Amino acid sequence: MSGCSFLTSPSGGITGSGGTKKSGKINSSKGMHEATMRPYTINGKTYYPTVVKVGDRASGIASWYGPDFHGKKTSNGETYDMHAMTAAHKTLPMNTMVRVTNIKNGKNIIVRINDRGPFVAGRVIDLSKTGAVKLDIFNAGTAPVLLEVVGFNGNVGSAAVASSQPSSKQSSSQKPSAQTKTQPQQQQQQTFVGGIFMVQIGAFKNLSGANAFKQQHAGQYGNGAYDTVIKSYELDGGKIYRVFISGFRSEEEAKDFISAGHISGAFFVRE
Repeated sequence: MSGCSFLTSPSGGITGSGGTKKSGKINSSKGMHEATMRPYTINGKTYYPTVVKVGDRASGIASWYGPDFHGKKTSNGETYDMHAMTAAHKTLPMNTMVRVTNIKNGKNIIVRINDRGPFVAGRVIDLSKTGAVKLDIFNAGTAPVLLEVVGFNGNVGSAAVASSQPSSKQSSSQKPSAQTKTQPQQQQQQTFVGGIFMVQIGAFKNLSGANAFKQQHAGQYGNGAYDTVIKSYELDGGKIYRVFISGFRSEEEAKDFISAGHISGAFFVRE
């Protein structure tokens, strides 16, 4: 697979302690985005780059990679630098800015997605070597993390940068780059569209029943990252109200939710 890593400035580089180096200019061409937002198949499994917006969250296991991929091309056509703050994700749009928080110690960094991966079951993001060091993942190899989308194309909202400032207990190496471009939240690009993935969990002839079922399941899954929604459809001359869990970032994530057995009879829907 290609390399990955993730916190850069608008010019692609970052500064700071720990020997972090500039990674070169960000590739944000229209052609690159069109190519990398298409579905793709790895080892017989198809992945669908997705709709994301600032504030979207997910959790899972982070890993990292280094020397074997250093200097090779990433999925967006850049050159992988294991010393830069970049990362790989299976479905996020290229150049999505993501805050990654190590759940075990509370440390966090902001990285830029410039590659696809990791294609290992249960893992949600592949960090550069430097990213892994800053989150204290380097020695263990993996750690549970929380991901939050904070911007696109090297631009990060000022609120996101402020929230990634280290506490008094954290090392100064956790400070975001001085070169990272910040924008007021209201001016920042808020959404990158790729697809809508949902899981249907119920269907009702009466709206009241659908609303009750929605309330029963609202906020119960994905640490609040998933929404519960009702959509109405015409069926046999009448209406039917279907209840969905939405907010999945890929078909794989939605099907993993179904496989976990949270709700009997749930099935995958893509719109």
